[in-house]
Amino acid sequence: MKGTSSPQNVCTKLERIAELARRSPDMKLSTLAHHIDEEWLAEAYRRTRKDGATGVDGQSAKEYEVNLQSNLELLLDRAKSGTYRAPPVRRVHIPKGKGETRPLGIPTFEDKVLQRAVAMVLEAVYEQDFLDCSYGFRPGRSAHGALDDLQNQLVVMGGGWVLEVDFRKYFDTLDHAKLREVLTQRVTDGVLLRLISKWLHAGVMEDGQIHYPSTGTPQGGVISPLLANIFLHEVLDGWFEREVKPRLKGTARLFRYADDAVMIFANEADARRVFEVLPKRCEKYGLTLHPEKTRLLDFRSPAKKSSKDDDDDKGSRTFDLLGFTHFWAPGRARKWVVMRKTARDRFRRSIGNIRAWCNLHRHDPVPMQQRALRQKINGHYAYYGISFNLRALGRFLYAVTLAWWRALRRRSQRGMPWKKMDAMLRAYPLPPPRIVCQSKHFRSANP
Repeated sequence: MKGTSSPQNVCTKLERIAELARRSPDMKLSTLAHHIDEEWLAEAYRRTRKDGATGVDGQSAKEYEVNLQSNLELLLDRAKSGTYRAPPVRRVHIPKGKGETRPLGIPTFEDKVLQRAVAMVLEAVYEQDFLDCSYGFRPGRSAHGALDDLQNQLVVMGGGWVLEVDFRKYFDTLDHAKLREVLTQRVTDGVLLRLISKWLHAGVMEDGQIHYPSTGTPQGGVISPLLANIFLHEVLDGWFEREVKPRLKGTARLFRYADDAVMIFANEADARRVFEVLPKRCEKYGLTLHPEKTRLLDFRSPAKKSSKDDDDDKGSRTFDLLGFTHFWAPGRARKWVVMRKTARDRFRRSIGNIRAWCNLHRHDPVPMQQRALRQKINGHYAYYGISFNLRALGRFLYAVTLAWWRALRRRSQRGMPWKKMDAMLRAYPLPPPRIVCQSKHFRSANP
C-alpha cells in the first residue's frame, strides 16, 4: 500500500458509482470491482468494527493490524484473482424469546474487511434504487425512524387495516439461485458476484463441525443485511410500489425494516386483496409467510368506529413492530393518537438476560456489578426510551433491581434483607427511567 490512504478519494469514487447508478436506473453494471484497490480496502478496514468476536481462525483486529499493509495487499490480490476462499462462519446462538434462539454467524476479521469493501460498492448502487419504505441497515435510517413515520402515517390516516408481514426463518431460507437472479438484474460484475457466491456457500462451523446449508445467508456478516435488503426490495418493496398501489382504491403504505414489515390500508377491501395475493408473491421467490404471525387486523381509530364495529371486532386491536406494541389511546386535547410501549416478549427477553447475568456475576464486587448494570439499563433506555413509554421503563428498572437483589441474596446463607439492599442502592444507584427518543409526531404537535 503506497502512501497514505485517503477516505476522501474513496468517497469520490463512491459518489461516481452512485451518480452512474442514479443516471441509469435500468443499466446492468458490469465494471465495478476495479474500484476496489488498496486504498479502498484500507478504508474498508477503517470502517470495520475492531472489537467484535473472532471467527474460526481466532485472529483479532489487533493481530491483523500488525502486518496490515501486507495483509491488505495479499487480500486484494486473492479477491481479484479469484483465489480467495471464504472461511466458514462461526455460529453462535442468541436468545430470541419463548425458548427460541437466533443463529448468528461470526466471520473472520479479514472476511469482514472484504465484505465491507464489497458492501460499500453495492450500497452506492442500490441506495439509488431503494425506496423510502425501507429503513433497515441503510445510511441515515433507523428503527426509530421507521417507528416514527409509521406512527405519524397512522395518525394522519386515522388508522386503517394493518397487515403484519412475518417471513418464516427469512435469513435461513433465502434461496441462493433466486438471490443471484435478483442481483444480476442490476449488477453483473463477475468479481463481485463470485465473492458473494463464495460467502453464501462458505459453510457454518458449529460445535467443531462444518456444514454447508443450501439456502440462507448467515446473520452477523457485514454483507448479509445488504443482500437481505436487495432481495426484499425486489420481492416486496418494488412490487408493492409498482404493481399493488396503482390497483388500490384507497391510500396504502408499506414500512419495512430488514425482514420486519407492516402494510397499512385505508380501505378494507384493498387490505384483503393484498393479504390473499401476498403468499403467492413470496412463494415465487422461495419465501414462506408465518401462518400465525402474518395477520390482518382492524386498527382504525376508535373515533372512526361505531358501536357495532366494536362489538364485531373480537380480534387483537394492537400489533407489534420492532419491539414495540402499537395501540390507540386518548392523547392531549382528548384526541386519539397511536402510542407505543415495550412489547411483552421483548420485555421478558430483556429481563431474562439481566437475571442470567446477575446470577452469573453475583460474586463480582458490587461496584463492578453496578457499572455493568448501568450500561445494560442505559442501553435499554437508548432504544425503548420513547415518548409515553415511561411506565414500561419503570417496570424494567424495578425488575432489574429485583433480579440484582435476588442474586445478591444468594451470595451467602444469611441472605440480604431488603433494608440492606435499599441502603446499597443509595450508595450504588441505578439510572432512573428517562425518555431518550421523543416521537417526531409529538414533538411537532407539542412544541
